[in-house]
Amino acid sequence: MGRPLPISRIMHSGFLLHCSPDTPIADAAAQMAERSVSSILITENGQVTGIWTERDALTIDFSEPASFERPISSVMSSPVLTLPGDMDAGEAALRFRDTGKRHFLIVDESGSHLGILSQTDLALNQGLEPYLRLREVSTAIPHPPLVVDGQVALAEVAAIMHRHQAGAVVVDCHDEGLGILTERDIVRLIACNTGNALAADLAIRPLLTVSESEPLIRARDLLINHRIRHLAVTNSRGEVTGLIGYNDMLAGAEQMYLDDLREALEQRDQALAKSRQTLQLAERVIESSFEGIMVTDRDINIEFVNPAFTLLTGYSQDEVVGKTPQILSSGRHDDDFYQRMWNSLVTHGYWRGEIWNRRKTGELYLELLTITAITDEEGNTTHYAGLFTDITQNRKNEEQIRQLAYYDALTGIPNRRLLEDRLEHAIRHAHRRSSLLAVMFMDLDHFKGVNDRLGHAAGDELLLQFTSRVQSCLREDDTLARLGGDEFIVLLSDLEHLDDVYRVAERLIARNHEPYHINGESLNVGSSIGISLYPRDGITASELLQGADIAMYRAKQDGRNLFRLFNPAVAEDA
Repeated sequence: MGRPLPISRIMHSGFLLHCSPDTPIADAAAQMAERSVSSILITENGQVTGIWTERDALTIDFSEPASFERPISSVMSSPVLTLPGDMDAGEAALRFRDTGKRHFLIVDESGSHLGILSQTDLALNQGLEPYLRLREVSTAIPHPPLVVDGQVALAEVAAIMHRHQAGAVVVDCHDEGLGILTERDIVRLIACNTGNALAADLAIRPLLTVSESEPLIRARDLLINHRIRHLAVTNSRGEVTGLIGYNDMLAGAEQMYLDDLREALEQRDQALAKSRQTLQLAERVIESSFEGIMVTDRDINIEFVNPAFTLLTGYSQDEVVGKTPQILSSGRHDDDFYQRMWNSLVTHGYWRGEIWNRRKTGELYLELLTITAITDEEGNTTHYAGLFTDITQNRKNEEQIRQLAYYDALTGIPNRRLLEDRLEHAIRHAHRRSSLLAVMFMDLDHFKGVNDRLGHAAGDELLLQFTSRVQSCLREDDTLARLGGDEFIVLLSDLEHLDDVYRVAERLIARNHEPYHINGESLNVGSSIGISLYPRDGITASELLQGADIAMYRAKQDGRNLFRLFNPAVAEDA
């Protein structure tokens, strides 16, 4: 029988997210949302006392804002179930099925924490691929989808998901089509202190689908490529018949996975022992692999590289054999990074992560690298094998998607979505510190006339110059965002006196009153500013934005190129 695949090979072994028992639920959710993880460990005095997961988030009452400030210890699950790191992946799949849990803490023989194993980790493991290719999506749909009306409040949606133990629901947004809300969305909404809004206003659209007649491997690849957790399943008439996630792909596969994996390993060992032809075939596979492969001796001297290594790095085998992998070093990682890598290899015989390296041409590239210690029959390390792929373009694509999602395409400053996130965070910060927070709504005077007379290209150039001028008047921690057109928001946090707000507003108006030079013309364009203050003019993001908007229109009515407070009485009090 071949050697089983230990779960330490497929668990998440990077930074384990954790917090103290008195951490507010909203803060814990914010940490999970920021790192896109499905669980957070609760620790006290170095000991794990509980775990809070996306499934647990469904119990939070969105109709009661105070729920978000409760300590995480009041909603965590305890005790945390553990599995040994050397357990076979197939046996772990059976443990998931028997316990109904979706996360396990992985420990070594001494009880030290190695990582977190989730159902997603098992579904992404290569051992399931043959099984997923043979089954159709329709065979893994457990039941018809949960569908909620878009006019249902978020608190009721979470309650429905919790009652049915559902990872996601389809939201009927009526004329706007179908959307979806998942457990991960619930965590994100908690992190944003979202109130009891309507499901239609929060649902993610469009709803991504997969045909029920397609193989499960297709559904898994869509989940990976779109970095989502659930897909809608449609029949031949385009009707939504179910939802499918990673846990549905695992259902029923546990024992088959274990048997198939062991059988495959046995067949491999027998074939390798009996047939030189199989060995030659393995060599051809290595030769034709799209992954770069490098093998070193126990002293980290390179002994072998495959053609893909040469293609990705530019170095031939003759140029690197006898040297160490340091020939690829980018200089971007410090000694601590490599020390942690080496400690993982010594302790677990395995390391997986992202690393910046340098090609022969000098070009930097990002690779996803897996290093495995190769041992003899006595367990002594004789070699190290490294497999890597170039993921530079993937990272660029991720950054581009993030840029499009959170930043204005013309000016490069935050858009409404990112502004609202920062404003919610600033409000919580100001509440804790009892500090002053100001929201400025800025609008260019007579901007439409510039567009009509000189064209939209000139208008865009004016907006770019305006953005640069405003940024020159702000502090590094202040936020300038564009809502659209010629409407901008300035967020000033951690202010001590109202006079600080006046000085910034006066500086902005004076700076913007200076002539602009566009296409050989000198343009005089003023700006009208409306100001709302936290907590005097509102305690929510929407109240502060609305107040600043109203004050801005008052500034226009009073003659333009000046600023007005939403509540003039504030100036008298000051």
